[in-house]
Amino acid sequence: MKTFKGRIVAPGTVTAEALVSRGGLNTLASFQKALQFGDKKATCGDQNNPDLYGQEMVGKALCLPMTIGSTTGGLVLYCACAMKRQPACMLFSEPIDSLAAAGVILADVWLNDVKMPVVDSLGSEFLEYVKTGMSITVNEDGSVSVE
Repeated sequence: MKTFKGRIVAPGTVTAEALVSRGGLNTLASFQKALQFGDKKATCGDQNNPDLYGQEMVGKALCLPMTIGSTTGGLVLYCACAMKRQPACMLFSEPIDSLAAAGVILADVWLNDVKMPVVDSLGSEFLEYVKTGMSITVNEDGSVSVE
C-alpha cells in the first residue's frame, strides 16, 4: 500500500475501485450518454480516451491528470452528481482546472444527498503508481491510499 497527499477540493471519505486515465478527461464527451440518453452506469463515450472509452465510471475512483475540453466541464460534473451518475471520487495528479472545480464545489454545496470527494495535486508519481482495478481510499485529510 502507498499513500499520497493532495489538496482537498471537495471533502469526504470513500473506498472504491480505481479507473485510471493517463490522458485528460473530456467531461462532455465522457458523460454525454449518461446525461442525455439515460445511461445510469455513465459509460465513458470519449472515443479519444482509450483508457476510459467504454468503461463504466459510476462508483469508480476516477484517477486522471486533468480535465480537458469545453467550458461546460463544471456543469457536466454538477449534472452527473445531481443525476447520481458520478464517480465515487475524482483524483487528479495535477491541479484541477477552475471550471471542473466550480462544478465539483457547487455539487458539494448544493446537493445534500450526493458526495463525490475530489482531491487534486497528488503528483505524477500517483498516476504512475495507480492501476485500474486497485483499491483506493480517500481520507478526510486529503490523503489517498492505494492498494
